[in-house]
Amino acid sequence: MEKAIFKRPESLYETPFHYCPGCGHGIIHRLIAEVIDEFGIRERTIGTAPVGCAVLNYDYFNFDVCECAHGRTPAVATGIKRVRPKSVVFSYQGDGDLAAIGIAEIIHTALRSERITAIFVNNCVYGMTGGQMAPTTLLNQKTQTTPFGRDPKKAGFPLRVCELLATLDGATYIARTALNNPKNVLKTRESIKKAFLTQIEDVGFSLVEILSPCPVNWKLSPVDSIKWMKERMIPYFPLGEFKTPFAK
Repeated sequence: MEKAIFKRPESLYETPFHYCPGCGHGIIHRLIAEVIDEFGIRERTIGTAPVGCAVLNYDYFNFDVCECAHGRTPAVATGIKRVRPKSVVFSYQGDGDLAAIGIAEIIHTALRSERITAIFVNNCVYGMTGGQMAPTTLLNQKTQTTPFGRDPKKAGFPLRVCELLATLDGATYIARTALNNPKNVLKTRESIKKAFLTQIEDVGFSLVEILSPCPVNWKLSPVDSIKWMKERMIPYFPLGEFKTPFAK
């Protein structure tokens, strides 16, 4: 007799994801849902949806989600948290959303130590709009707007968000993880759990940056995209906890 080992989290609707093959958003959605179920906070959780590939995440999360203008999810999340302080509120953002048009929002949210959690998905490219250069695009990386590779003389250097936010007094839990292998997926779940716990215990602002594959816009197979993450992304964006209120 077969025994079920895993089941769909209650915090996810029974709806197929629309994401491209090899994309990491579906994994991240499930990890968030698992953590919310584990804490038993589904009825008081509120998400904020971004402009980007995850713009439709309200179709997948089985709790309240508010759609936001591009880059403004931390501001909307802050407003929700301030009027509903007992709610658990999180923003879900890509690198174009958070690190470009929304960089001021996330910096000042961290400076004020708003009691929200930010889930930051970094795939080094604008995904939904066709693969243009993002603030996190690596040097020499080819995109639709850098066909010969990102040139620091013209486009500057890739932005390391965790390192930046970790310098701010208001930032409490800051971590970077990756989805390149099962071990790091489990570490990602643990970091998401700590980020939500930071909010639940009213300690301060928390953010988890998750390095995620984008095979379509990288023009790689899903398998090769995992290899590219290991060889190119992780050396520039080192993994780990940059700031934590928890004992290591």
